[in-house]
Amino acid sequence: MNKHPEIKWQAKPEKEDFPAAVSYLGLLYGNKAVKAIVGELKTAQTVHYKSKDIFRASGLSLLGISNSHVEKDRNKIEAGKPLSPLLLVRDKRNGKVIIADGYHRLCAVYAYNEDELIPCMIL
Repeated sequence: MNKHPEIKWQAKPEKEDFPAAVSYLGLLYGNKAVKAIVGELKTAQTVHYKSKDIFRASGLSLLGISNSHVEKDRNKIEAGKPLSPLLLVRDKRNGKVIIADGYHRLCAVYAYNEDELIPCMIL
């Protein structure tokens, strides 16, 4: 039986995670709303959700391990490097969770353990 590596997490998101969230959320919301959302995400408390539950709440499909970004995050996991928490936004209009940043990390983690508790900053 293969033992999966321990998945390590950083305490806070990396600085580049927020501009990535701005870029993605800019496709969904206006500039003023995006600025407010990301500002709130920067100060949100960290909570933990299982990877399988985040997928279910987002309605997104799992990317395969052949995706280069997922592979990069899997390599980080294998090397024992900590991953950045996910940035999530509750889309109340559609009853979904928007993964503002961290989709590839989520896919990489899910490939190891669908029950892994993932640190998230969520609004």
